[in-house]
Amino acid sequence: MKTTEFAMKRLQSACAEKGPLCIGLDTDPAYIPEQVLGGYKSPAEAVLAYNRALIEATAPYASCYKVQIAYYEAMGIEGLKSYSETLKVVRATGIPVIADIKRGDIADTAKAYARAHFDGDFEADIITINPYMGFDTLEPFLEYVESAGKGAFVLLRTSNPGMKDIEWLQVSDSEDRVLHSVGNALSQISKRYGNYSSCGPFGAVVGCTEEQDARTLRDRYPDLFFLIPGYGAQGGAARIAATLLDHAGGTVNSSRGILLAWKKDPECIEAAGNKALSLEMMVRAARDGAKSARDELMTAKKELDKSSVPQTGIENV
Repeated sequence: MKTTEFAMKRLQSACAEKGPLCIGLDTDPAYIPEQVLGGYKSPAEAVLAYNRALIEATAPYASCYKVQIAYYEAMGIEGLKSYSETLKVVRATGIPVIADIKRGDIADTAKAYARAHFDGDFEADIITINPYMGFDTLEPFLEYVESAGKGAFVLLRTSNPGMKDIEWLQVSDSEDRVLHSVGNALSQISKRYGNYSSCGPFGAVVGCTEEQDARTLRDRYPDLFFLIPGYGAQGGAARIAATLLDHAGGTVNSSRGILLAWKKDPECIEAAGNKALSLEMMVRAARDGAKSARDELMTAKKELDKSSVPQTGIENV
């Protein structure tokens, strides 16, 4: 190993210190009203300005930021410049940044993806990977664990209803599902790295929209750190997220609930109606939304921990 500062362990420590909130910068220009967009040369410039201000305002409540590349790709070259700058802004704060790219390919193509997103203009601390072409898709990214302390979240049980089409298929002659093959492989990868005391360099994406299997997955993979989407706008409850935060823990993503917090803020609603909404007002609402989400998640986790403590009776003397 050339480094001892592992991204996944650093993220785990940040969650323990600041709470489990991951703020998703899935910043669609459509989330910014025209009266604000009009003050910038392009939608990509407006998105970057919103991201910069939001990162500064919400940093006290965020364990990490997750940047979904698709929204930036959709804006073309200018959007990718905004994406690159957003990654740099987060990394300059020292807060871990996750590039939500969901890459999955083999051989030299996978190596190129690893170079693109663990180095250069698009460098991130952690990325997301789709493993369903096979586990050889993971190997090129593991090279950057060893050389640069990078990490990855691998799709395990996602938050969309269509996950049942593949992830939930039953393996023949077994009670296991396809997703369990992924989880088992990730557990084996963790065992290859002795420098991780409580979680491996590769974590798992586990959505919090289904309560019935949250406990089962959390207990089956106690040493995997989870990236937990689905909270808030996608319908996932804080209590489900809290279950997934047991053992090695995890980080819970909220994107629209924070980016669009201004739409539920009375002052912002009134200002928008009067064509007087400003970026500063949107950021203030996002900051309040981030604090509220962080507090809700921490409260849910405390309540779960409290309910899990065995109650002992007091004997009469």
